[in-house]
Order: sequence, then C-alpha cells, then structure tokens
Amino acid sequence: MCGIAGLLVCNGASRPANGLGPALEAMTTSMHHRGPDGAGHWVNGEQFVGLGHRRLAIVDLSPDAAQPMSNADGSVQLSFNGEIYNHLDLRRELEDAGHVFKTDHSDSEVLIHGYLQWGIDGLVNRLDGMFAFALWDGRQQKLTMARDRIGIKPLYFCRHGGIFRFASEIKALLSDPKLPRKTDGTALNHYLSFMIAPAPLTLFQGIYKLPAAHIMEIDRQGELRARRYWDALPANPAQPISESEAISGIRERLEQAVEKRLMSDVPFGVFLSGGIDSSANVALMSRKMDRPVDTFTVGFKDHTQLNELDHAKRIAQKFKTNHHEILVDENDMLEYLDDLVHHQDEPIADWVCVPLYFVSKLARDSGVTVVQVGEGADEQFCGYDSWMTYLKTYASFWTPYTKYTPGWLRGLIGRLAARCAPARRATGAQLAEALSRAGTGHDLFWSGANAFWNVHKSRALGKNWQNASPFAQDLKDSGLDLSGLGSANSGDIINGYLKDLAKSPGHGDALGRMSYNEFRLRLPELLLMRVDKITMSTSIEGRVPFLDHGLVSFTQNLAQALKIKDNVKKYLLKKAVADLLPDEIIHRKKMGFAAPVEQWLRGDFGLRAEKTILNSELVRDAILNRDYIAKRFAEHRDGSADHALHIWTLFNLCAWHDHWIRVD
Repeated sequence: MCGIAGLLVCNGASRPANGLGPALEAMTTSMHHRGPDGAGHWVNGEQFVGLGHRRLAIVDLSPDAAQPMSNADGSVQLSFNGEIYNHLDLRRELEDAGHVFKTDHSDSEVLIHGYLQWGIDGLVNRLDGMFAFALWDGRQQKLTMARDRIGIKPLYFCRHGGIFRFASEIKALLSDPKLPRKTDGTALNHYLSFMIAPAPLTLFQGIYKLPAAHIMEIDRQGELRARRYWDALPANPAQPISESEAISGIRERLEQAVEKRLMSDVPFGVFLSGGIDSSANVALMSRKMDRPVDTFTVGFKDHTQLNELDHAKRIAQKFKTNHHEILVDENDMLEYLDDLVHHQDEPIADWVCVPLYFVSKLARDSGVTVVQVGEGADEQFCGYDSWMTYLKTYASFWTPYTKYTPGWLRGLIGRLAARCAPARRATGAQLAEALSRAGTGHDLFWSGANAFWNVHKSRALGKNWQNASPFAQDLKDSGLDLSGLGSANSGDIINGYLKDLAKSPGHGDALGRMSYNEFRLRLPELLLMRVDKITMSTSIEGRVPFLDHGLVSFTQNLAQALKIKDNVKKYLLKKAVADLLPDEIIHRKKMGFAAPVEQWLRGDFGLRAEKTILNSELVRDAILNRDYIAKRFAEHRDGSADHALHIWTLFNLCAWHDHWIRVD
C-alpha cells in the first residue's frame, strides 16, 4: 500500500520554472504516512510529465520493487497503490508470452508487463485486488489511471494552469500553493445528505475523484476520456439457485477471499469486534496460518455500554489469537480531532473514524502492517435493522402508495408534508420525508448513510447557499456519469444510479436495488474511504475480504428471498459460517462499530463543536443557518432530542473548512 502522485503539463501550458521535481517531492512528502519505507520520483527528459511514489513495503521488500517503476526501455512508467492478489498467476502467463521480469515477485511489475501485453482494458479485467495506479506511455504520449472495481483505493485529480495533477490524497494536490481553495456548493449540499461528496465531486471546487471501476486517460492536449469497466449489477437473476448452492457458493468464495489476502511479506492481523463479520475473518485466517492470528479491539472507558470487548475476547480465546485491546474516552477523542480533520482531506461524517484510528494505531504500535477488516458484509447480506425497516415499508406502504396514488396528489401531499415535518429525526419526520420523496419522483431508499433528510436540510442551509458550482467543460465531455450531481435534490443522484440498474434484467428486487445503491455511493466513498484514510494515517494497510469482487458478483445475483428468511438478517452468511463460530456470536444482536458521540456532545466536546460551527465562515456567510443550528445544540444539550448525527456532520464540515479553506 502506498501513495501515488503525478503531473502532466498539457500542450500550451507553462512548465514550472524549476522543473517538475520539486512539485513531485512536495506532493509525496505530504503523504509520508502512506509510505514511510521510501520515496521515488521520475520526470521525463522534456520535463512535461512526472510520477511520484511513497512506499509502504508489503510484497517484495527489495529495492528492485521500488517505484516509480518502468519497463526495460523506460517507455512505460508506473506509480501504483494497492495489492494484486493474483499477480503470481499473471506473471506466469506473461512469462509464457515472453516477458522478462527484473523483480522476484513484485505485483507492481505485473501491471507494466500486463499493460504492454493486453492493453489497459485487458489488464484491469484480469486483476484481482485493490488498486489505484497511473501509467505513462511515452509511445502514445498518454497518461492512464485506473481505480479498482469496488473503490477500495482512492484517486483524486485536478487541472489548474494547464497542468493535470493526480494523487492518492487531496492534500498532495493542495501542496501547490497556487491551486485555488474554494468550497463546492453543490458538493456541500450532497454531503449533508450522504455524509460524503458523491464521486466525482469533492468538497473542493475543481478537485475531483475518479469513481470506482473506472479508467481515465489524458493525452498531451489535455483531452480527458473516462469509462466504467465493471459494475455491481445483477447479471443472471433468471438462473435458479438453491439455498444450499447459495450457502456453499458464499463459503467457498469467502474462504478464497480471506486466503488471498494473507499475501504479505510483513506481519498482518485482523480487527476484531466480536460480531459475525470480523469473527468469521479470524476463524478462516486461523485455519490458513501456522501461527496465532493477531487480533485488535477497541472499546470505551467512559461509555462501556457500547463495548463488545467480551465477545471479542470469546473469539480470541476460541481461536487462541494474540489479542490486543485499547480503551479510549472523550479526552482521547478531543486530542485526536485536529489530526482527524487533516487526514480525512474532505469531511467523512462517520464517527467510526475515531475508534478506527485508535485501533489502527494499536495495530501499528504492535508491529503489524496489514489488517483484515469486515466492511461490505452488511451491504451484501442485509445486516442492518434499518434495512429491514425499509423493506417492510416498501411492502406495506411505498409500493401501493406510489402505484395507486396519482402523481399530482403525491406531489401535493409531499409538499405539505415537507412544510410540516418535525425538526428532529423522529417518526413524524421520517413519514414526511417518505411522502416528500414520493411526491418528487424519488425512491424511498437513498443510502444507509443519510444524515440530513431533505425536510431538514432545507432548514439547515442558509439564505446565501447556492447550488452553483459549475462542472468544468472537460469533465462534462470526459464520459464520466454526472447524472443528478448538479441538482439541488440529492435524490436525483440516486435516480441516476437506478437508471443504470434498470439496464439489468434483475433490477426488480428491493434489496438488490438497495445493495446496488450502496456499491455506487456509500461503500466506495464513505465506508472504504474511512478505512483507507484512517488506517493509512497510521501507516497500515486495510484489506476487505468481504468485498472480493468474485464474492460480490456472486451475492449480487442472489434474490432477496434467499438472503432474508424468517426475518433473519444475514441469513445466508450465518448459514455459511455456522460451523465456524459459536451460536451466541452468530445470533447475537448487531451492535455495530460506533462511538458515544451523542453523550460526548453533552460534555466538553459539545462546547467545542458548538464554538467551531457557530464561529465558522460557513455560518457567518449564511451558507448554513445559524438559528436552526443553535437551536439543535440547545435541544441536544438538555436531552429533549438527539441531534448527534446532524451536529457531527456539521462539525466535520466546519472543521474541514477552517483547516483547508479559510484564509485568516
């Protein structure tokens, strides 16, 4: 796992007076945490293209595997972040075709020879792993970038002054002091809905992120071309499959996914919460390893009701792991907040980032460089109580209401409901939001992470907020799907995803639609970015076996009736790992990886958050509504309402703006 960066001076643009080297060094230095084991830079002789790299050495630790890396004649240059789990198989295939390798077993070198043999499309469709990489082809005078199918690894880009820049982190782009720092009003609006800006937007105007499963190419003239090469669409829903076939298929693919992710030349472990996902990871790892698994758990000193320490210990004892624990409290969180804002780059309004940091640091301090994590299981197997509520609402209310109520009447009811919605996240507001979505032609389910519903967001935004951040023309012409992104209504983004889903013959299943939405937005841009940003801030690599694309392709083809039986969440996964784990782990109520932010906001953190938000330029400039927000703080503090999610979302936004945008 590493940090990558690069620049391309497009024709007609002025080169930096001192060359590209200092700019590349500044970019990679800003990402030292992503690669403390080394740094490298390459600039072509004409000084119009350069690549940079920070190295976290995990596979092939030799100097020969350092990057940027080239082919024998130097015509192709690579900067790569990630892991390719099938690299040895691909290497053998390439050697049979006549390719000669200089490294012993570097997966990076496979990308270069694979590109030369199969081209970029043939290469990415053969890769099994997580990756973001850039290749400069001197023969074609073209820069090619790619992001893995699920979006496990990030890739950001921008263009300013005729120079195209890309990097693993936004802060590397911002190392150029001439790059303007402005808030994207459109992205801010959608952030309040989804707790993250949907790709390709970021909160920075003019800085974008390459969506998951995309290839992007840019030539010397600066022409951008992007295309999606994979999607989590159901492929063969008409093919019948039995429950036993589904269970055995899941188990086989999960075992393979875990085993593949043991590929490492450095120590590795697993984050263990004591839930079914992390416990299955431990159980399967212990079967494949000849030493005890290193397990890591985090809990809270001040709010022990959220702890899962006893369940984690039970799994650690059963599988005889080398177990580590860390306990944190509000003071630890307060001391970490500034670093959290810095390493997120753009706000990720998920308070799981706080305990995730401390357990990541625990792993690194214990000598571990690679960890397996459990992200992705809930989205494939329906692991959330809220999803069950959505499914019941679809069946009992949504489907008959939208089918039999005339559109004009739905619109009228929706507008009235939005005006009368309570200010807190309660049942009345949920009903008002549902009626509003039905009235505007949007789907009921937007995301498992939906902070501000529209009925609340319209009140939180101030009178000077403008949905007027324009897309650059080259982005519009690039081929990237911008459906709904320019709209003031975040539901239009979801409608854009469902438009793509409608192209698949298996789009009629409510659970399938929900899962597909998550693979387009919440998983790649929120859940996986919190894993990448936080783990890499401590110089460790997180791997996600449940998001192996072979497993995902299989589960996306399974019907809702198979995934949920007798109202049991994760029914198929529980069956698939039933022989591995104790019944009390498999069938215990899901707690979720959380943090006591609701309680902390009634203490010292609440005072800090209120000061940060109400003194923010975003409030002073009436981008956000001061009176509305101040009232939410008062209600939360006196216990009359729980506004923790809204306040945390706003705090992350305002703290980000103070750190990255505001000029004193």
